[in-house]
Amino acid sequence: MNISADLKARLRDAAGYIFDMDGTIALGDARSGGHRALPHAIAVLEALKASGTPYVVFTNGTAKPPTAYAQSLRNAGLPLEDRQMLTPSSSAAIWLGKTGHTKVRVLGNPGCASPLIDAGLEVVGPSEQAEGVQAVYTGWFREFDFQSLEAGCHSLWHGAKLVTASNVPFFATENGRAIGASFPINAMLTAMTGKRPRILGKPSRIAFETAMLVMGLPRSATKDVVVVGDDPALEMRMANAVGAHSLGLATGVMAPVAQLPEKDRPSALLPHLGPLLHTL
Repeated sequence: MNISADLKARLRDAAGYIFDMDGTIALGDARSGGHRALPHAIAVLEALKASGTPYVVFTNGTAKPPTAYAQSLRNAGLPLEDRQMLTPSSSAAIWLGKTGHTKVRVLGNPGCASPLIDAGLEVVGPSEQAEGVQAVYTGWFREFDFQSLEAGCHSLWHGAKLVTASNVPFFATENGRAIGASFPINAMLTAMTGKRPRILGKPSRIAFETAMLVMGLPRSATKDVVVVGDDPALEMRMANAVGAHSLGLATGVMAPVAQLPEKDRPSALLPHLGPLLHTL
């Protein structure tokens, strides 16, 4: 799928860019514990920075606080400020605060909980006994155990809302697909309580609006925003749902376009970021 002349013009004149991280601009580097930039990613972000076009990186990962991801990407050579790095916990903190959910049980590690704590929310630990919990938030938590399951179910049975960072089973790594943590946790909680999770990370409108807020863009600029990613169920679906442009990359978990439902199809599918760099 090539970039049409019309889309090229829209890419050059875009109001802002939302990039995925894993499989899009970088991959985790097992040897260093950090990240390595994918081809052309550094040059693309440098071109946007030079032109004054706002951009953010929004990963659905919550294993680390946003600032830690930002530092890891800077170590890989990518031009990124702390404020430009977002995770589902970034959008969760905003949404939970706006909706009056001030006491939250986090089924996630410290990196998952950090943005909620920074926002002033009362965070309850995974297996901590607590009453009056208003929401159970699931994220990266490979240490999940039976005590955490029981505590989460207790909160949900007593009226808490189930919300999640992500509800997709896989993400891209240097060794191929890896299993996400929140998907199986959500499946267990839903099986036990009948409650289905509300997604606060990608592909939700909440995630998109958080990125717009950070970029300083009004809602009227939505149609001029470009979302770049490798997962059709996340970045493509989010962009298509709000009316933004979507660029799919074959460097992660992207499926053949012909096999995708309309809601998950990109405006253009690229083999890597080179064509975008050339366009910019």
